[in-house]
Amino acid sequence: MLQLCYGMGLRVSEIVNLKLSDIDSGRMQVLIEAGKGKKDRYVPLPSAVLDLLREYYKAYHPKTYLFEGRYGGRYSVRSVQAVFKNAMKAAKVNKPIGIHGLRHSYATHLLEYGTDMSFIQQLLGHNDIKTTMLYAKVSNA
Repeated sequence: MLQLCYGMGLRVSEIVNLKLSDIDSGRMQVLIEAGKGKKDRYVPLPSAVLDLLREYYKAYHPKTYLFEGRYGGRYSVRSVQAVFKNAMKAAKVNKPIGIHGLRHSYATHLLEYGTDMSFIQQLLGHNDIKTTMLYAKVSNA
């Protein structure tokens, strides 16, 4: 889950709504259905993330949603946030950051590697370039 936040810049709500059928390993992309603003978009699927997803699938055998709760159905946003907080504690990171910070890091790193701002806007599913520009301030700092 954390790899998807950072590796593909996904929102927590987008992670819990991912279905197995949304992952297209042949085209190396993932469909994000009805993200924020009820818009659909495709994001690239990094090969490192695909390898982890395959391992995950073999271990847990999800039925419909990629991440399912103990009794089936979609995993909760609160549970993903708790996974992040536990990972922060295990890594001894004491900064006041939420899981959304991984999405910010994704965008910031793309900017630092010279990715076009309008392309980042599309990847993140932002309507307005001004929203995406907020990441540029973080990058320049």
